[in-house]
Amino acid sequence: MIITLIGYRGSGKSSLAGPLADRLGWCAVDADDEIEQRAGKSIAKIFVDDGEPKFRELERQVMKDLLESDRLVIAAGGGAILNAETRSQMKAAGPVVWLTADVDILAARIGGDETTSTRRPNLTATGGRTEIERVLAERKPLYRECASCTIDSGSWTVDEMIAEILDAVGPLSEKDG
Repeated sequence: MIITLIGYRGSGKSSLAGPLADRLGWCAVDADDEIEQRAGKSIAKIFVDDGEPKFRELERQVMKDLLESDRLVIAAGGGAILNAETRSQMKAAGPVVWLTADVDILAARIGGDETTSTRRPNLTATGGRTEIERVLAERKPLYRECASCTIDSGSWTVDEMIAEILDAVGPLSEKDG
């Protein structure tokens, strides 16, 4: 079984994956880190050198590979849900948890992340809050389509989110999987 964390950039997927996996006795992986490792460069550099289509192809392959694992918590990239096959595989692999947060919280988290400018490209010409609102509006139906449950990461602690996730996805323990 796999638990996949989905949501917009800054929603807390990377911060939650490790503690959730530790609680379950599983492993955790950040799909964006895996993409960068395989490509040998940052996501921003992939966008510049190869374009978004190449990045999405790498993202698709990484997600496909990860979703064939077991006892894994995946922090999916914010745009991983753009691929219909990936959405289908996420749902088939196990619970999909959509982490949400208010646009102001997302903007503050993204702005406060020192690695954002070097690792993550803007997805629109405007960037910032306007980009978050626009891209989030486009992606919400896709997040909703594959989510088993939705957790508001803007108002809960990591421990509270883990408790909510475990309650929502059913009985999982160190021995389950």
